[in-house]
Amino acid sequence: MKVMIVGATGTIGSAVVDLLSSDHEIIRVGHKDGDHQVDLGSQDSIAELFEDVGPVDAVVSTAGAAAFRPFSELDDADYDLALSNKLMGQINLVRVGRGYVSEGGSITLTSGMLAQHPMPGSVAISLANGALESFTKAAALETGDALRVNTVSPVFVKETMAMMGMDPEPGTSAADTAKAYKVAVEGDANGATLHVRDYV
Repeated sequence: MKVMIVGATGTIGSAVVDLLSSDHEIIRVGHKDGDHQVDLGSQDSIAELFEDVGPVDAVVSTAGAAAFRPFSELDDADYDLALSNKLMGQINLVRVGRGYVSEGGSITLTSGMLAQHPMPGSVAISLANGALESFTKAAALETGDALRVNTVSPVFVKETMAMMGMDPEPGTSAADTAKAYKVAVEGDANGATLHVRDYV
């Protein structure tokens, strides 16, 4: 399959590329690097990306920005970032991408454990994550077998935790996280949220 991975140069994205590249043709998309570039906060940029890449069999998004700040400190710009980038950026990958993904292909988005298990500072991220999972369920009812739409929900990634000076022990490695994306791409799930720890 021809698989476009948005966020391919990030920690999780790189692991997904490594896992899928032996069996599939991979198109790496980043914000500033990769084979192609995209601004996830711009629908025009997303449209240009698909126009440049052309038809694909699957799209995987491991991208999306949102602020991690205490609720009392979140301002309009923080909410706008979560809504325009993490949420609508990925939704627009589906809205635009459905015209470029082959019949029976898939688009896989990324939410995160903070949808089910919020913590102080996660309000904006939890908002976007929960909305993505609801969007996935609803969109799949209308795309049917023509386009599978799923979301992967990672837990904290060991490599990221280590970079932040946190104890990585409770986390899951990027390589193990990538396994859920492989299932989403190669399996038959539709409208599902795949929780990473179910696939480790």
